[in-house]
Amino acid sequence: MIKDRCEAIGRSKWFLPLFCLALGVVVLVASWLGGSLSAGVYGLVVLAVFGLALLLLTGRSETLRGLTIGRDERFAQIDLRATAVAWLVEIARGHSGNPYGWLGAIGGVAYILAVAFFRWRG
Repeated sequence: MIKDRCEAIGRSKWFLPLFCLALGVVVLVASWLGGSLSAGVYGLVVLAVFGLALLLLTGRSETLRGLTIGRDERFAQIDLRATAVAWLVEIARGHSGNPYGWLGAIGGVAYILAVAFFRWRG
């Protein structure tokens, strides 16, 4: 029951815009406490505008909907490919490829363990 309600809240078109606004308030307060009120106001405005854009565009844009509230198997595959490309780009730039390398390694180990477990179970 609680899990269903949490999933419904997460899928709401209001969740990400309100989350952006709340994060903007956190940035504002942290910057204000750090002595840079103008940077905090700027952060709040940027996050509020981003949240408003998400609210207005997620209904029309399949890409934004897939990145936010409308994930399905197709977008999961797109996400997997994008992560693989990001890893390749990091390798090509002469970097270590992390964190993508670690994510791939962890995913690979989890996959092998899952296959072994389900094979053992029958």
